[in-house]
Amino acid sequence: MKFSGQDDFNHRRKDKIGVLVTNLGTPEAATGKALKKYLKQFLSDPRVVEIPRVIWWLILNGIILNIRPKRSAKLYASVWTDRGSPLLYHTHDQAEAIRKHLSEQNIHGEMDNVIVKFAMRYGQPSITSVMEDLQREGASKIVVLPLYPQYSGATSGSTFDAIAELFTKTRWVPNFRFISSYQDDENYINACAERIKAHWEEKGRSEKLVLSYHGVPRSYLEAGDPYFCHCQKTSRLIAEKLDLNKEQCITTFQSRFGKAEWLRPYTDATLKQLASEGTKSVDIFCPGFSADCLETIEEIGEENREYFMENGGESYHYITALNSEPLHIDALTKIIHRNIQDWLVEKPIDTEHRYALSHASDLAYKPKV
Repeated sequence: MKFSGQDDFNHRRKDKIGVLVTNLGTPEAATGKALKKYLKQFLSDPRVVEIPRVIWWLILNGIILNIRPKRSAKLYASVWTDRGSPLLYHTHDQAEAIRKHLSEQNIHGEMDNVIVKFAMRYGQPSITSVMEDLQREGASKIVVLPLYPQYSGATSGSTFDAIAELFTKTRWVPNFRFISSYQDDENYINACAERIKAHWEEKGRSEKLVLSYHGVPRSYLEAGDPYFCHCQKTSRLIAEKLDLNKEQCITTFQSRFGKAEWLRPYTDATLKQLASEGTKSVDIFCPGFSADCLETIEEIGEENREYFMENGGESYHYITALNSEPLHIDALTKIIHRNIQDWLVEKPIDTEHRYALSHASDLAYKPKV
């Protein structure tokens, strides 16, 4: 979709604040055709796959897009709902909950001009279409919150690229703020810890707590990507909140792809090892996933359960993602509010009056001859 944007500043428009929350994305349907379209967009991003473009183009179009879509479609079909994919409706619900939470703080009308929307980096609703909607509705100040607590160039960095590219095509660029990460935000950490505690109160506490994050190739870390360090810090802070030591709380990385080495330790291998060495029960939580999706529901909830149980484990509990939990929404809202609070207290500019005055002065000015 071509981005038309707002080429000229509208002098008669009242300034509004746009809040855009984003997530990775999802296919439009659980079909091979939809998966091929989605995977092509996702895997063509040079931020996601850092293999030389010509070589990767041949691998992607010659092999992967001819094999993986059909297999992935079956997995998506197993988690698909009447509302579409879990990631889609959870992100929709999060944006709506954030909008409602902000409106509840609207004591003096400061939130009247705040617009909250969500978009996906890949798939629909696209960043392009939603950014156009924000500008069409008068957002001259925009804050973007990618729902990735830990920064990686492949996630938050790619989102920034997509948005920045849009504004290379427009004359006028709005005031813009980008929240690249919140891995150590106190309210986010507390929401994670309380989610785990709530599970323990309901189901009891297992011998081990595994905190599993989406993996990336190790080469990204070696090139300077802070993702691994962000994940380790999040884990440490959650463990401190729960009063757990390194033996009780283990950090792992899931969803590796291809033959290259990815961040270690691997989630599947760790679960197999724990079970084979005598651990009978584990709880597993994914702090890097703001919403449940294929990778948490199917991969962690089902596939990794089998690995653990087949190697001698007896009790395996996946603790669902934060989704629209009140503490999570409160944490996200506070992060957003910190980044727009100075915009909220600014006195609105009467742009229509200013425009009229500037033209009146032009007419009144008569140079001497």
